Amino acid sequence: MKSNNVNPIPKVKISNLSKIFGDKPQDMLLHVRDGMSKADLLANHGHVLGLQDINVDIQAGEITVVMGLSGSGKSTLIRHLNRLIEPTSGEIVIDGKDVMKMSMADLNSLRQNKMSMVFQKFALFPHHTVLQNIALPLQVRGMAETEREQEAENWLERVGLTGFGGHYPHQLSGGMQQRVGLARALASNSDIMLMDEAFSSLDPLIRTDMQDLLLELQKELRKTIVFITHDLDEALKLSDHLVILNNGAVVQQGEPQSILMNPSDSYIEAFISDINRARVLRVRSVMTPLNEGEVYAGDVYADDNLESLIALSEGDTEHSYRVLDNDVAVGQIDMGTLVRALVPKVLDKNNPIL
Repeated sequence: MKSNNVNPIPKVKISNLSKIFGDKPQDMLLHVRDGMSKADLLANHGHVLGLQDINVDIQAGEITVVMGLSGSGKSTLIRHLNRLIEPTSGEIVIDGKDVMKMSMADLNSLRQNKMSMVFQKFALFPHHTVLQNIALPLQVRGMAETEREQEAENWLERVGLTGFGGHYPHQLSGGMQQRVGLARALASNSDIMLMDEAFSSLDPLIRTDMQDLLLELQKELRKTIVFITHDLDEALKLSDHLVILNNGAVVQQGEPQSILMNPSDSYIEAFISDINRARVLRVRSVMTPLNEGEVYAGDVYADDNLESLIALSEGDTEHSYRVLDNDVAVGQIDMGTLVRALVPKVLDKNNPIL
């Protein structure tokens, strides 16, 4: 859900962030800045490059998805936001305050009041009921028992688990347990939600349900969400802003439709080559300006996907459609333009995906 501001001040600003694991990270940082690769740093010096010069602006009320293959640095990055990992260099500013300069008291306050986290493995307390698990962050803050239980009940209803408050985690399916984890994060009423591979252990159908639930809640709640995933379909579905990592560095970031239409290099081209472009691309990404005097076969909406337009046209490649956004004509799309948009760029065979 995009911000309406032209140049909004980021909720979270990550600047020049680097992390090297090992005994002499500062010394190794000099090698990295001189161009040494992650593989050479490990082979020659026994140090691991976790992150390299990360610069990302995370806007309030949006879902920023960080994705990449295993070992790309995405989980390392999210753990820097609440300083579970200390950086080698760089800064993270949240609401104008540098997290790296916070006292332990301020840092604990940030973790308890401004941030919540949803984990891949649910992280529910087995000896607590569902209701008690959801109410836990409120208990930590000192909220009265009656009040926190009522608040927990409200969130239990919002995630579709009314009547399960007295159950224990082992009595729930994986999808239900993750709904409890999401309800607990929402009950904390924190501005920022960190979701580290939150849906990756779920079955495909349940995973889709959880994605839909998150998007439904986000329309109303407008949380600032940082979502980690290795799944490109999930990233494209959820993200307002997509950040793609490889070997600890940002390869490309931006609006996901823009990345699909304009991959920055062969790594990204290979990454997106197997995507069902008709299902993912939106009309707004490929439409052209209105042509005065054009006769249209009908109207479509800017956020419709191309797959729905193909079905509407019934395969007739001669049709053109007027594009509406909030019932205002903003452009047009013809089937020839649509077909060209479905063809991915040819990969550079001399620079394959790593």
